[in-house]
Amino acid sequence: MTHTLAEPEVYQGQFGEFTITKGDRLGVVLYRAALMVAALCFDVGTGLVLGRGDDPTVLRWLSPLYTLFSLALGASLLLIHIYMKPLHRALQAFWLVGAIAAIAVAHLYPEPFVQSVYLHPQTLLGVGFTFAALTGIFFKEAFCFNRLETKLLTPLVPLLLLGHLAGVLSPGIESKLLLVWAILMLIFAVRKCVQAIPPDIGDKSVFEYLRQESQVAKSAKSAD
Repeated sequence: MTHTLAEPEVYQGQFGEFTITKGDRLGVVLYRAALMVAALCFDVGTGLVLGRGDDPTVLRWLSPLYTLFSLALGASLLLIHIYMKPLHRALQAFWLVGAIAAIAVAHLYPEPFVQSVYLHPQTLLGVGFTFAALTGIFFKEAFCFNRLETKLLTPLVPLLLLGHLAGVLSPGIESKLLLVWAILMLIFAVRKCVQAIPPDIGDKSVFEYLRQESQVAKSAKSAD
C-alpha cells in the first residue's frame, strides 16, 4: 500500500469533529488488501477457466482459489465502512449464506466445486449470495467514489450470473463477460490501493450520530 499509518488527524464532520487514528488507517489498508486478494484469486481462477477449463487438474485448483476468494471477501465485508448498518449486516449475511451454500455444493456434487456450479446453474440460488455481497461492495464504491469500473461491475455481475441461471447466455458471451469482470475487478482493486485513505474511513461523526440515535431508539422502546 502506498499510504503510511500517520498520526491521528482531526477532521470536521457533519455532526462535529472526529479523529482518524492509526487503527482507522490500518483497517482501511486491511480492507484494501482483502479486496486485492479476492481480485487476484478471481483473476487467476478466470485465467485458468478460460485457458484450460477442461483440464481436471485445473478444475481441482479452482476450489482452493475460490475458498481464498470467499474468505478475502468476507474479511473485506468485516472492514468496510458503510453508514447504513442494516445494509452492512445484510451484505455480511449474504456472504454467510453464500459460503454455507458453497460448502454444501462442494459436498453434494461429485464434480469439482466450480464445475458443479457451472453444470448445475440452480446452485447459484445459494452460492450466488456471495456475489450479491460482492455486488453490494461495487455498488457502495460506485455511489461513494463515482468509479467507472464499479459502475460497470454493479450490473455486469448479476447479468452474468442470472443469465447463466436462466440459460439465456451462450458460452461465448459468458466467457467474454467473465473476462471483462476479471479485468474490471483487478482495476478496481489496484485503484483502491492508491486512493487516499480518509475517504474510505468516511465521516466518523455520522457513525457516532447513528449509534447514538440507535441507543435512543432502543431506550425509548424499552421505556414503552
